[in-house]
Amino acid sequence: MKRLFPLVALAVAVFAGQAQASCEAQAADKKLAGAAKTSFIKKCEQDAAAGGASAACEAQATEKKLAGAAKTSFVKKCVGDAAASGASANCETQAAEKKLAGAAKTSFVKKCVADAAK
Repeated sequence: MKRLFPLVALAVAVFAGQAQASCEAQAADKKLAGAAKTSFIKKCEQDAAAGGASAACEAQATEKKLAGAAKTSFVKKCVGDAAASGASANCETQAAEKKLAGAAKTSFVKKCVADAAK
């Protein structure tokens, strides 16, 4: 699991980057602006990340030959961990775009990850 988690996190981060562009395009198509656009993009990205992580986690569960409640529990935890990692990567990217460093970056990323979990 420890060796596979970084691979899942990387796959989710790459998928999230692609999803972000797609979500931005969808928001533009819907002519959303301001808070409505922000809210739409946030939900869109979360939905996309969950879908990508779910497939990767299902594959890991199959590889481990899990079934029933053990599989369900494993996939649920795996998706949750991947989503948290994906949110963290997304927030780190946003902090870099804002050219934040030190305590300001740490504070921004912490708040961003907490907001993403809501």
